[in-house]
Amino acid sequence: SRRPFWLKLRSWLSAACRKSPPRSSKMQAIPGHQTQYQILKPGTGKAIAKGDNATVHATGVVKESGKKFWSTKDPGQSPFSYQAGVGKVITGWDQGCLGMQVGEERKLVIPANEGYGGGGFPAWGIPPGATLEFTLECLQQIQ
Repeated sequence: SRRPFWLKLRSWLSAACRKSPPRSSKMQAIPGHQTQYQILKPGTGKAIAKGDNATVHATGVVKESGKKFWSTKDPGQSPFSYQAGVGKVITGWDQGCLGMQVGEERKLVIPANEGYGGGGFPAWGIPPGATLEFTLECLQQIQ
């Protein structure tokens, strides 16, 4: 007897899903903060911890307008390096990158109070009170 098409399809889809890398399908909260994150592609190795030096590719967009204000992948730009978790970048980014692994791609949604606040960042086209969306790729983590 032949298997019905839908059983073949279900079997094929089940196998394909097992081969796909796990990813978070929803935004997750960062304890003690309003910034949220979603893992788009998992990474490997040791996670970024407070005080580590991290290098990432980043693309930032103003959520309300969809306007890109910065990308390390644009011509003439290079990956961004910083010390994680110690307040050298905006709070949402600082906390939202903790736990990333090399190769991981992550989306951050950062409310204004954990971004550039009521003043915005006019030089980059970020208006006052803007919510920011960053897509990040962890390239390197050094303790």
